[in-house]
Amino acid sequence: MGSRTELKKNPSGLDLAVDIPFLVIVAALLVFGLLMLYSASWDVSWHQFKDVNSFFLRQLIWLGIGSIAAVIFYFMDYHRWERNHFAVLAITVTVGLLLAVLIIGEGSARSLFGGKSVQPSELAKIVIVIYLAVWLHAKGDKIKQVGFGLIPLALILGLVGGLIAIQTDVSAAVTVFALGMMLFYMSGGSLAQIFVLLIVSGTLGSGIVALRKPEVYQRILDFWVGIQDINTIGSEQIAKSFTAFIDGGWFGVGLGRGIAKLVLLPVPHTDSIFAVVGEELGFLGSALLVLLYILLLWRGMTIAKRALDGLGSLLAAGLVFWIVFEAFVNIAVIIGLLPVAGNPLPFMSQGGSNLVVTLSAVGIILGVGRVAEMERRKQERRSLGAVVDLRGRDRRGSVPGFSRPAGTKRA
Repeated sequence: MGSRTELKKNPSGLDLAVDIPFLVIVAALLVFGLLMLYSASWDVSWHQFKDVNSFFLRQLIWLGIGSIAAVIFYFMDYHRWERNHFAVLAITVTVGLLLAVLIIGEGSARSLFGGKSVQPSELAKIVIVIYLAVWLHAKGDKIKQVGFGLIPLALILGLVGGLIAIQTDVSAAVTVFALGMMLFYMSGGSLAQIFVLLIVSGTLGSGIVALRKPEVYQRILDFWVGIQDINTIGSEQIAKSFTAFIDGGWFGVGLGRGIAKLVLLPVPHTDSIFAVVGEELGFLGSALLVLLYILLLWRGMTIAKRALDGLGSLLAAGLVFWIVFEAFVNIAVIIGLLPVAGNPLPFMSQGGSNLVVTLSAVGIILGVGRVAEMERRKQERRSLGAVVDLRGRDRRGSVPGFSRPAGTKRA
């Protein structure tokens, strides 16, 4: 027996170190989402494509693409975002795509190639987390300085948020600002600095909107009025959602048996899918979905806490916060706590861009956990090897010169 004791690996030779609880929660959300999506989309799919399975099959394709992306990011060392300047490349490409939408698209277009599945504003959400995590980690304590931290960060948020807002995707712009504030706070920024950051970045974003599409101000004004009085904006949609929840009661009318998706709810397979959950699975089914998002946040923050370094903590916390923030904004809109915002419900709403970037974020979060777990295992192997070596040396030198007399038999 050698002096080193190796931990067991899987047959392929890869040390996976997967965070099982986080993976199980994601799997549960995906299964939940596919079931509800099929139930919510078959009627809309039939009217648009004469095929009840069209939206569901598209979602399966995007699920496959997103799963591949998740595996790639899981095995990629997240430090490459910093060492190889991948974060800078990602933010540059994202800004380029946002500009391309303005040039190619018409009216309030948010997508490329004439479809709704390829939306750069969805990509911008995950990229802004990655870029800011790398940027804030590299700056260290300098982020508290106006010239090194506040102003550059405000310019980044204002530029990206403004470019998203002029695509009339106000909810995505709000999400980007919220992510920036949260990451800045995690990096050591004070509440006073966050307030200054919000003012500067908001002013820059508003300037971009004023130069390119001043009519977007009306949507922003509507959103703000809705915050002040929820009954003034989107009351019809909220009333229809309430009707669905009332009909569902505690236990729901049964999966696939809902009526609201057929005659009441706008876009039941995207923004309003939580109302379909409320009608068909009732309060208990809705509460279970909310609980899954809460568990996702808890486990994601646990991974962030156990991360190897500050970069890993910022990445994991920022990405899981983004996913859960979007979920609770969507839910809050449906139950009347926020004005209509247009946020998708992660893992649930139909849409390729959102599902792919969400699964990519899952892969990065699991990757942060993998790197931390592998480092922990290396430390254990080193400690165990040192103990084995020490005991070996002690055993060899414990009784110098001692030997059993020749011919002596063991008792």
